[in-house]
Amino acid sequence: MVVANPSPVRSEKIQVFDLPIIDLLAERSEVSRLIVKACEEYGFFKVINHGVPKDVITKMEDESSEFFEKPASEKQLAGPPNPYGYGRKNIGFNGDVGEVEYLLLDINPVSIIQESKSVANDPSKFSSAVSCYVEAVRGLACEILELIAEGLWVPDTSVFSRLIRDVDSDSLLRFNYYPPLKDRDTSPSSFHHHHHPHNNKIGFGEHSDPQILTILRSNDVGGLQISVDDGVWVPVSPDPTAFCVIVGDVLQAMTNGRFLSVRHRALVNSNKSRMSMAYFGAPPLHARITSPPELATPQKPHFYRPFTWAEYKKATYSLRLGDSRLNLFRVQADDEITE
Repeated sequence: MVVANPSPVRSEKIQVFDLPIIDLLAERSEVSRLIVKACEEYGFFKVINHGVPKDVITKMEDESSEFFEKPASEKQLAGPPNPYGYGRKNIGFNGDVGEVEYLLLDINPVSIIQESKSVANDPSKFSSAVSCYVEAVRGLACEILELIAEGLWVPDTSVFSRLIRDVDSDSLLRFNYYPPLKDRDTSPSSFHHHHHPHNNKIGFGEHSDPQILTILRSNDVGGLQISVDDGVWVPVSPDPTAFCVIVGDVLQAMTNGRFLSVRHRALVNSNKSRMSMAYFGAPPLHARITSPPELATPQKPHFYRPFTWAEYKKATYSLRLGDSRLNLFRVQADDEITE
């Protein structure tokens, strides 16, 4: 992973406005229309009445909190990440190093059982919490992807969802833990690379998610922000009853550029710890990524050449972080895209 040179922090504007909240129990055609609109305008929305059982969420949160509360020496038994496992710190597009601890899990059933052994004192309790949570949020992601296909008038409504239902799907579950600032060294030197107002430190630097769809849930502590225009950040208010849904790069490619893979970041709260759980719905490595024929027209021909998820993942690691990875797959004027 090549680190971008820390560029000067752009003059940042924070704007507050209401991001879309979509009630999944509303009338279906209206729900699918609102989801498509949110994905086009923001690449982001919240869902309520999402059907993920409260106890499934609570068990998963309890298990992950228990892990992050362990002494560092015990957590390190689950690391270093390769790429799965326990890690610390991260890098954003602008070379901003974040303050975060994380646990990244490969969520095929065999891996969950293996990983639980190094993570939990009671591996079967942990792996059962992960399996139930994954099944519930994968179901939610599939439901949303089918609503999207309907809203885009694609006759094959499972065109997006089948990629993450696939037994070889490369989906992941990631837990991010941002300790409060007061627990840290606050000597001036530790702040030298950040000049954010109100001592806001970056928890997780600016990035877009490369996968299809991210289903994100955080505890009742703010910090998530999405970028709507260059340099304008919108804070996402924390809401324990909702899930945040984030469009990834693959969905931008599969909607022929209609949807926006949104850049986002997380700031660290000064006095409360923040924990988030993100399910990244991804295709199988060798799945061919291209938009359904209905989304390409003579007026709006294919914008990206077909690629595999393996190819795309490889590109994400070879690039400087500030570059938009999807640009590598743009159709050049002389390319002929054949179905």
